[in-house]
Amino acid sequence: MQNRILHTMIRVRNLEKSVHFYSKVLGMTELRRKEYPGGRFTLCFLGFEATGHQVELTYNWDQDEDYSLGNGFGHIAIGSEDIYSMSKKILAAGGEVVREPGPMKHGTTHIAFVRDPDGYAIELIQE
Repeated sequence: MQNRILHTMIRVRNLEKSVHFYSKVLGMTELRRKEYPGGRFTLCFLGFEATGHQVELTYNWDQDEDYSLGNGFGHIAIGSEDIYSMSKKILAAGGEVVREPGPMKHGTTHIAFVRDPDGYAIELIQE
């Protein structure tokens, strides 16, 4: 049996705002959601395919302060047929584009960087 990455978990402050961003703006599908009243948290999994890599949004019900993103986590990478129109869609939805789409400095691959509602970095890669 081959090992594989199942999901990447990030903590979010506003679950519905984050689900909207990942589903309506980035085009992911909400695959499942489960509330854990005893632990006072909700897990929501989104992805592009039910069998592919997923993003797990963890919402802690009693979290009053923003999370520190730290400096160890890099980014989530998403392949797209058109990062230029995807970047425009993100801007139109109130998102942040921190690196405009274009070729890499030392290569030919076209990339862009955006931030989700909680400030996590997402790299868009032209496929």
